[in-house]
Amino acid sequence: MDDNVIRELGEALDRSRTQPYDRAWSMPRAFYTDPRVLTLEKERLFLQEWVCIGRAEELAQAGDFVTFQIGSEPVVAIHGDDGTIRAFSNVCRHRGAIIATGRGNQRRLVCPYHHWSYDSRGRLAGAPGIGERADFDRRDCRLPEFHCTLWLGFVFVSCAADLRPLAPQLAGLEVLVQPYHLEQMALRYLADEVWDTNWKCLVENFMEGYHLTPLHPETLHPVNPTRLCRHFAPGDAYFGYNAGFSPTLPRSQKGHPDLTDAEVDNCVMFAVPPGLVVGCAGDYSSFLCIQPEATDRVRVKMGLIFFGPDWPQDKVDWAIDLFQRTMAEDKAVLLRLMRGLNSRHHAAGPLAPADLEGPVLDFYKYLGSRLAASMLPTSPRPR
Repeated sequence: MDDNVIRELGEALDRSRTQPYDRAWSMPRAFYTDPRVLTLEKERLFLQEWVCIGRAEELAQAGDFVTFQIGSEPVVAIHGDDGTIRAFSNVCRHRGAIIATGRGNQRRLVCPYHHWSYDSRGRLAGAPGIGERADFDRRDCRLPEFHCTLWLGFVFVSCAADLRPLAPQLAGLEVLVQPYHLEQMALRYLADEVWDTNWKCLVENFMEGYHLTPLHPETLHPVNPTRLCRHFAPGDAYFGYNAGFSPTLPRSQKGHPDLTDAEVDNCVMFAVPPGLVVGCAGDYSSFLCIQPEATDRVRVKMGLIFFGPDWPQDKVDWAIDLFQRTMAEDKAVLLRLMRGLNSRHHAAGPLAPADLEGPVLDFYKYLGSRLAASMLPTSPRPR
């Protein structure tokens, strides 16, 4: 990766790490359209960092499983018979077929090809027609296991061999969101979609308030208008902003008793990159789990979690409808954005002030800290 395009991207990312918010610019088009960048992102981000695959409520009972793609790795997480959630390679040890798809509940994970099966601890449980062999001991055959941890009800998996624990990296963020008690919220809406846009465009869109009023005049502007957005200082593994609720908006529920009135009137919009973005509010919260599939295609798991059991169905339906309409507006504009990024006439532009687009620069700084060195040449640039 030493050609001029990749080098220039590496230099742009490296510059972003020291840019002040009032001098920040968006990234060049190749940052979103070059397949080599996506390959690097999968290798250096998704296969090396903690990636959120969903909520613990999806794995509430023994035998519950969900599947997810992390970079090039198919992953299956399952609630074990001992109460532990574990994550494994979702590739059969026989001839490599994908074992499980979607989500469900099974006592054993059974490969559809030849019905090799695995228990909830990844051990081979059955291999039809394979008798005793000197060169194969089924007791030694098991699915490779990945690191798995829970944070405020979210399930994170890492395929890396060596990594830092997640919780200490998010300590500063946890101080901000702890009063909302995300871990006590219940999943009431879940959907999977594929959008024809770059995964970074989706992260950036969710994480900036500049567009809330102009793009969502009838959906989000009455709820979280742009004028009430306030950036907060990022950490090494998180960034975000506060999206204030309109004072004229009736709030449906207060949420956890730990919340102050100011916290009730605020939504903490945060990202745990590379793949999780959350809108954390007292009554209910939204989240997206993001899986890049191509430079112009991203799979997104989107959900809503609600605090407390006493939610009338009409209130839940209202929240789901608002979320769906908002996401449809975002999807439509991101498809148009992707078309623009593919134009030869696309050019980088100045970012708005920190309260409006500061998290976009924070995202660049995160990416720069993890990718820039791999994009820059090890020898001096030729003159």
